[in-house]
Formats: sequence, C-alpha cells, structure tokens
Amino acid sequence: MTESDGFVPDNEAQRVYLRFRRVFGDPSTRSRDARRRIARSGAPSQPFSSGRDPRGIADVILSVTTELGWNSTLAQSDLMNAWPELVGGELADHSVPVGIEDGTLTVQCDSTAWATQLRLMRAQVTTSIIATYPDAGIESMRFLGPNAPTWKRGPRSVPGRGPRDTYG
Repeated sequence: MTESDGFVPDNEAQRVYLRFRRVFGDPSTRSRDARRRIARSGAPSQPFSSGRDPRGIADVILSVTTELGWNSTLAQSDLMNAWPELVGGELADHSVPVGIEDGTLTVQCDSTAWATQLRLMRAQVTTSIIATYPDAGIESMRFLGPNAPTWKRGPRSVPGRGPRDTYG
C-alpha cells in the first residue's frame, strides 16, 4: 500500500504518513547517502561499550548546567553565598553583596568608613573573586555607603526651599 504500488493517497494525512514512512522507515528504502552515513559512523550504540557506562550525579548536573549556559549564574550565586569566606568575618559583618549587573558586583556597606575600607581593598577582593569564581564574570566592584536621609517627602516636608531654610 505505497505510491509505488499504484496507491494514490486521497488526503493530506495519508501523503504525510507515506512520506514519513519513506524517509524514516525501513533502512533499505532510505537514500544512498543516508545508508552511506550510517555505515561510516558505525553502530550508534553498542552494549558494554565505554559510552554506556553509568555516570555520577555530579557529572550529569555539570553537563546539564554547561549545556544550558547556567555556569555563570550558578557561580554568581555561589559568590553571593560565600561572601564571608572571601572577605573575612569582620568585613562580612559590615558589608553585604547586593547584586551583580553587567560584570559589576555591588556591595552595600554599613557606613561610609567601611565602604572606603573596601574600596582600598578592591584589588585584593577582586583578585580572590576571580581566582575562586572565574565563571562569575566579575570585572569590577562598586561599594555603596548607607543612604542619606531625604527631606523631599514625608511628614516633615514643607513646600519651599527645603533644608536651606531651616539650617541657616
């Protein structure tokens, strides 16, 4: 029941089925090039060969994350979690990594003094990050001090020139 037997399909579904059967069906009906490719590549799978050995879960997860392009994201999250080990306990008590954007690690500090201290240590911290987490893609660091209060909104704001009126 094929087109070569004189059977003419009367609808699209039959034509598609016969085409798929012709393309993917019996190896003897495949094209000469397809048979040659299969013969050149050898058997696709052989029992007890090295390609069929079981792998550990760590190898499987590593290959999946590499294939999906997650290495950079995972390295960045590991960096955020390992901040205390990278900079030490005292600096970690007064600074928190906030985020990573375009290769820049942003760190929020408790005071301007701690932000200045980390700015002075920027080269050492960046070097340790690049050595420990090369996949994170950290190129620079930005240290933020505490936010200054604003008088533009809130219960004590008044229209006019603002703080200049009250401070002299």
